[in-house]
Amino acid sequence: MEYVLVLAVVVIFIVFKDRPIMVLKFENGELTKTKGDVPTGFQTSCKEIAHKTPFSGQIKVYKNRFTTKIDFSKDIPGKIKQRIRNVFPHSSQPSKKGKRA
Repeated sequence: MEYVLVLAVVVIFIVFKDRPIMVLKFENGELTKTKGDVPTGFQTSCKEIAHKTPFSGQIKVYKNRFTTKIDFSKDIPGKIKQRIRNVFPHSSQPSKKGKRA
């Protein structure tokens, strides 16, 4: 009976674990840490944005079967979020190729 409980805990941990494909961490306008395969153009654009308007926070990028999602920490202002979304190389909206209205 105890092994069933341990197995359930392990399965829940695997399912709900935070697994971003990219992580960028900024502190006072400087890129301090990157994780994952970050495109060089995106990384340099984010560095320029952080240099012009310093901020602190974390950017995580998640990918599922259909879309790529950017997740920002609450410390990042809205205008900065939009500028980073504009330079992000992957489209965040699912394509409607071949679908008609």
